[in-house]
Amino acid sequence: MDNFDSHRRKLLALGGAALGLSLLPGQAFASLSTSRPRILTLSNLNTGETLKTEFFDGRNYDKSELSRLNHFFRDYRANKVKSIDPKLFDQLYRLQALLDTRKPVQLISGYRSKATNAELRAHSKGVAKQSYHMQGRAMDFHIEGVSLSNIRKAALSMGAGGVGYYPSSDFVHIDTGPVRHW
Repeated sequence: MDNFDSHRRKLLALGGAALGLSLLPGQAFASLSTSRPRILTLSNLNTGETLKTEFFDGRNYDKSELSRLNHFFRDYRANKVKSIDPKLFDQLYRLQALLDTRKPVQLISGYRSKATNAELRAHSKGVAKQSYHMQGRAMDFHIEGVSLSNIRKAALSMGAGGVGYYPSSDFVHIDTGPVRHW
């Protein structure tokens, strides 16, 4: 009987490990571990700008393309630019791979100056006082033709930072802070 319990525990442990591995977003992680270019196509809903960029060439980040992305993610209200955490672009690239889409990412909010964040906070309960947007580590967006709930599910499956779900405002928030969701 004791031998039977030992085998049963091993079988259960193996099954649990297999299940855990099957839940990992393998395609998304594989897309970051291979040395191929990372390309994003974006549309800024507030400025009307569009951008297609190869921000990672397969080995290194392209500084001039990161600079273009920083400008694209700027606080358009205050016309201020800040360096955006490249991990945010990596998350977005992985997210598109998980969703199997090349549709443009529609940026609603990237970097926010302290003044802009305070102004938005005065008019909305959903704006954090110490927002990752002010650090260049967050974005609010949706993707043309992809349901918000699917974007949220894919973002949560990555376990790569904060994920906020705002269906009534038609966007998902991702950031490069600690793993959490709301």
